[in-house]
Amino acid sequence: MLYLPSLRRRTVMTTALDQRLLGAAHTGDLDAVRAALEAGANLEARDPQGRTALLTAALADQVAVAEFLVAAGADPDAQDHREDSPWLVTGVTGSVPMMRALLVAGPDFGLTNRFGGVSLIPAAERGHVAYVRAVVEETDLYVDHVNRLGWTALLEAVILGDGGRPHTEIVRLLLAAGADPQLADADGVTALQHAERRGFRAIAALLREATPDPRKGVAP
Repeated sequence: MLYLPSLRRRTVMTTALDQRLLGAAHTGDLDAVRAALEAGANLEARDPQGRTALLTAALADQVAVAEFLVAAGADPDAQDHREDSPWLVTGVTGSVPMMRALLVAGPDFGLTNRFGGVSLIPAAERGHVAYVRAVVEETDLYVDHVNRLGWTALLEAVILGDGGRPHTEIVRLLLAAGADPQLADADGVTALQHAERRGFRAIAALLREATPDPRKGVAP
């Protein structure tokens, strides 16, 4: 009879510790994160949205906390109810320091978000030049991954970008990393065709230069 109340108190205490851990991860209170874990908080505890402390830290760009949690063994691929993971959200935030903090944990580059995309795709859409550069130079993430919309990072940079300098530089970086300019979307429209339709001259020029001329090598 004494066992059940004791167990109930222990469950409440653990939940409170977990909440303390999650809150400290969001605010970047490293001392509180450390204290919560030392007191018995669950490293992979989740909030009502299914977010772990590491995901919470990644969303808030709390790099020092993320580095500590990674060193403690936190999972960089733990996905919440929206299918976001610590690694995947770095493509949304565009944080290169956070990307590097999580890279140490060996994230799954093939893990996808609710749109079926990898971290590079939202980064290309949002114009995160430094992030795209870091990913293509420091990882072996597949640059031609196609999401559920039928778009690669290259297509998304053109279709959802504004044609300005950041998106132009991202197109250049993706092409230099081996992105295929001839891959079309689900409707059969290539990145070059999208760029021409939208009047993105600089991007169109890059794509045109990277697209093989079908007439070359053909006998007259």
